[in-house]
Amino acid sequence: MIFRNVPRSLLRLLGALFLCAALVGAVGCGGQKPVPAAASASSGTSASEAASASASAVPGWAKGMATVRADGLPQQARDVLALIDKGGPYPYRQDGAVFGNFEKALPKQKRGYYHEYTVRTPGERDRGARRIVTGEGAEFYYTDDHYDTFKAVLR
Repeated sequence: MIFRNVPRSLLRLLGALFLCAALVGAVGCGGQKPVPAAASASSGTSASEAASASASAVPGWAKGMATVRADGLPQQARDVLALIDKGGPYPYRQDGAVFGNFEKALPKQKRGYYHEYTVRTPGERDRGARRIVTGEGAEFYYTDDHYDTFKAVLR
């Protein structure tokens, strides 16, 4: 691999910069995503109202993070969300354990604030890399790369 000796944090930074550049190119210099005329005409809202409504749909704890709607998660993750809502029982003894956030990928909170749950990965013999992490403030996060990155789950 060409980036074998490059520190992981530098690769993440370069990836983020590349993503920002791609987004600026896709959105344009105005900084606002254009709303299709059909969408704004059918709903009777202006483009700025539509942009404001979509921004307010993201809860404060998820601002600035990648997001995913719960119905956009893999079925196994949706099953875990349903188990969390019911309070269990969980298939793995580690489910519900305190998540330490040692990677500091989630907002800093006191120890015990976050708890993790295993999302089964088809074909894996062990717990795999996928997890749902919950916060005391009703936050839900999903990772499919064993805590390297998280997406805020919008429910």
